[in-house]
Amino acid sequence: MRRDGFEAFVLTLPKTTLVRQWRDDSVAKVGGKIFALLDRDPGEVWLKVSEMAFELLTELDGVRPAPYFARAGWVAISVESPLRGDEVEAYVREAYRIIAGKLSKTVRAELGL
Repeated sequence: MRRDGFEAFVLTLPKTTLVRQWRDDSVAKVGGKIFALLDRDPGEVWLKVSEMAFELLTELDGVRPAPYFARAGWVAISVESPLRGDEVEAYVREAYRIIAGKLSKTVRAELGL
């Protein structure tokens, strides 16, 4: 996924903020918590997934446990993976849902979620 496409897509999700940090990666957050990022080098989408999705996805070529984030259930999806763009977007939406659901009631109320 290219940066412009990733950024445009994540900004369609309610109350998402986008920052560039670390090595100029595009980092998507909700309530100040990261739910997905685009690692420009080597061009992977990193995102939070469920335990079951982690087990299934990491069996695919082009999908690996995300460095530094794997212990929290994150995967890194490369352009070489068999996943289509709409499937990656569905996983990003689910990552958003997972992280937004873990926000405190107060923060969710402040965000209108």
